[in-house]
Amino acid sequence: MKQWIAEYLEAQKRAVDTLDPEQLAGLVETLRSAWKADAQVFAIGNGGSAANASHFAVDLGKGSSDALPHRFRVLSLTDNVAWLTALGNDYSYEEVFVRQLANYARAGDVLIAASVSGNSPNLVKAFEWARGNGVRTIALVGAKRGRLAEIGDQVVVIGDTHYGRVEDVQMHILHLLCYAFMEKKDELTA
Repeated sequence: MKQWIAEYLEAQKRAVDTLDPEQLAGLVETLRSAWKADAQVFAIGNGGSAANASHFAVDLGKGSSDALPHRFRVLSLTDNVAWLTALGNDYSYEEVFVRQLANYARAGDVLIAASVSGNSPNLVKAFEWARGNGVRTIALVGAKRGRLAEIGDQVVVIGDTHYGRVEDVQMHILHLLCYAFMEKKDELTA
C-alpha cells in the first residue's frame, strides 16, 4: 500500500507540474478584467468537476470578495438542483447549463468549465452558446483535451487522464485563481 501511495502522490506532482504559470496568470487577468467591469463569472462541470465549480464560486464569492473593494459576481450553475432537474427533464441534460446562461449571461461575462474529458455535451453546448453571445470562456481539461479545448478562449490542459488527479489539479487552479485576489489584492486592484 505504501508503494502505491508514493506512486500516486508522485503522479499527482507530475500532473501539477504540467501547469504553465504564464498561462495561469492569463486566467487571473481575465478574472481581474471581469471584476473591474462588474461582469458575471459562471462556473460549470459534471460530477467531481461540478463540485469544483461550486467550491470555486464559494471561494471567489466569499474569500476573494472579502479582500476586495467590491465583490465578484460569481455563480456556479451546478447548484440549483430543482432548476437542473427541470431543465434536464423538460429539455435534455445537454441543456442544463445553456438554458441557465440564456437567463443570466451577458456579453463580457466569463464562463469557466472544468472537465476531465473536455467532451461533455452539456459543457460543449454551453461554450458554443457563450461564443455566439460574447461570453469569454475558460476550459480546464485533462490530457484528452476534447472539444472544449478546440473552442475555449483560454484553455489549460492538465497533463493526465486520471479523473481524480485531473479534478485535483482543477481545484489547484481554481484555488490559485481565488487566492491571487486574496494574497495579491494590492497588485490586482491597482
